[in-house]
Amino acid sequence: MASRLKISERIRITHLAADRLRREAISSVLCAPPFRWQFSATAAEQLLIVPQDLRTADPSFWDEVEGGQFGLAGAVALADDVSPFDLVPPSEGWARALHGFAWLRHLDAVDRPEAREMAQLLAAEWAMRHRGGGGGLAWEPHVTGRRLISWISHSSLLLEEADAETYEVITESLGLQLVRLAANWRTSASGYPRLLSLLALLLAQLCISGHEAQVSETEKLFVQELERQILPDGGHVSRNPGILVELILDLLPLGQCFVARSRRTPPEFASALKAMLGMLKYMRLGDGMLARFNGMGVASPAGLATVLVYDDNPGAVPANAPASKYIRLERGPAILIMDAGPPPPLESAAEAHASCLSFEFSVGTALMLVNGGAPSSANIEWRAAARATASHNTLCLGEKSSSKLIRHRMLEDLVGGPPIRFPDEVAAKVEAHDGGVELTARHDGYMRRFNLMHHRTLALGAAGRRLLGIDRLAGKSGTIRLRQDVPFAIHFHLHPAVRCRRSDNPSIAVIELPGGDTWWFSLEGARLAIEESTYFADSAGPRRSLQIVARGATFGETEVRWVLEGQHQAET
Repeated sequence: MASRLKISERIRITHLAADRLRREAISSVLCAPPFRWQFSATAAEQLLIVPQDLRTADPSFWDEVEGGQFGLAGAVALADDVSPFDLVPPSEGWARALHGFAWLRHLDAVDRPEAREMAQLLAAEWAMRHRGGGGGLAWEPHVTGRRLISWISHSSLLLEEADAETYEVITESLGLQLVRLAANWRTSASGYPRLLSLLALLLAQLCISGHEAQVSETEKLFVQELERQILPDGGHVSRNPGILVELILDLLPLGQCFVARSRRTPPEFASALKAMLGMLKYMRLGDGMLARFNGMGVASPAGLATVLVYDDNPGAVPANAPASKYIRLERGPAILIMDAGPPPPLESAAEAHASCLSFEFSVGTALMLVNGGAPSSANIEWRAAARATASHNTLCLGEKSSSKLIRHRMLEDLVGGPPIRFPDEVAAKVEAHDGGVELTARHDGYMRRFNLMHHRTLALGAAGRRLLGIDRLAGKSGTIRLRQDVPFAIHFHLHPAVRCRRSDNPSIAVIELPGGDTWWFSLEGARLAIEESTYFADSAGPRRSLQIVARGATFGETEVRWVLEGQHQAET
């Protein structure tokens, strides 16, 4: 509730609200007819560049469309003999994807006259329906930006062999959309949506004739926003590694547009790209995919593979990520990645997770311990559960999360959902020992409720076949005795492909990886249980999985030790 916010946070919300009002006022003025002249022509009379769409196309999408199905953003709507624009959207994510037209790449890949005709029909229909402008989801700045990028990148599909009327309707709409985005990009939500809006505006001004005069100013604004959102180590301010893939897939074609127009590419592009590619490598586990932290959900193997092709130094993984606050340990076949930072700033925390001191662990190409990850937009009802501490590989005290959702109507409207705050204090240190590596960390996320700190030690052996963990609860200074014992649970969520069973010893669980490895999980200081879990980050929707849980109760001073040890099947 608002009453629980710090004074500094209330001030920050006031500043954010004032900034939103200022941006909306500017947009309202610039959208008025007397001011539209400054954005140049309102029709895209000539496309100077057709940038490459680097996202992977799926020609089977056309087969679904022919069958009357529109599958977007993890949801499917039936559009047999009816326009998809007349359907009741199954989700907001589906509607944004529909109006963003990124699906044009799938039709472009089919190379059939029927697919071309469908693309032209739907683009012209959208243009006719929105000729007078309007509002709503279809005109959200980042949706407009995605639509502009899609229409320009696939302009050959939309305009070649089109009749004169269709050609005129689409090109007129392109120009009007550019003018609209130039006026209202300021009203986009903070974070990636605003960055995408500016990127699309800059790309459109480079590609469409008659807008050269606006390029320099938009370039300056985009570079400022890029530097504001991309941290020095290449991470995004939201701490969601998945955003980097999406941004690079658009940033690379934008850079090509500068070259094609014989303009100097901003040096900030190259430095940001190098840092982001380094961060992506840092956040990859043994299966090659990104770890599931702070909004990272369904993986896009093709997208990640595409952007990493542009890495000039593919074998080099950064030694650390001090700005993004993630820690990577790697020995032998094992890779461990821990979230060792507090939540991002309030305006960037609408999708952040209560994952402090959680980790993911892979052996070879097999994922063993994974966080639940973020569900797709088609499964938004799972989002709150996915963000909770209990869905992550860390300690949960008193059945509470280490972070708190901020339910504040104005703030949620400003940032796009309820952000989180806490912990405030997070510290971590990494040291090498006898060929292995040890990570010690702590956070104060439970101080305000229980007056306890969570300390965690993870020690990975030199061969990568042994992981020692120590989870400790203690007061911030000195001995503490709670008025009553508080239950705790240390969660170890297993990937859905992993099997697990209890051994004859009730304190030992046997973990079987898909590739044949068998690992033993042994526990001291708590009761071992094997329970059901949910893996949210799956393209087919949330999946059932298993988790090992160390359960107990603390009176104020508690230490739990656990060990993961593995031996290859051929060695047993």
